[in-house]
Amino acid sequence: MSSTASSRREAIQPGSDAAAARRTVLVVEDDADALEVIATIIEEAGYDVMRAGNGQEALRQLHDSRGRCDLILLDLLMPVMNGWDFRRRQRETPAFAGIPVFLMSAGAHLAVVRDELQASGYVAKPVDAAEILDVVKRQCP
Repeated sequence: MSSTASSRREAIQPGSDAAAARRTVLVVEDDADALEVIATIIEEAGYDVMRAGNGQEALRQLHDSRGRCDLILLDLLMPVMNGWDFRRRQRETPAFAGIPVFLMSAGAHLAVVRDELQASGYVAKPVDAAEILDVVKRQCP
């Protein structure tokens, strides 16, 4: 984490209006390096980030945070629980069903999968930092 992100985090006290206004993004990605890069980009833009290496970890994160999440960036091809299974379980859980999801994949048929999974949108891999930030800023103003 950069010193800027660190000092920003220290300046915001829990329970303050600034802390309440912070938006949270859940990044679900099985590639540890890609997960860290995406999460760092989002954190440095001033957002809180939860990280998960697969759909099962993502569901646990959502349960642990009591659904406090504003956006989910979801990889599709992952071990343990893939993006399709995660999305089905997310939509079946009332506390999580309304959280917008953007798919992240290198697949050529992202528009079809987006419709199939009723996702808000998608970002093609390899992800571009500016594109990820644009998605996050539009979804979490």
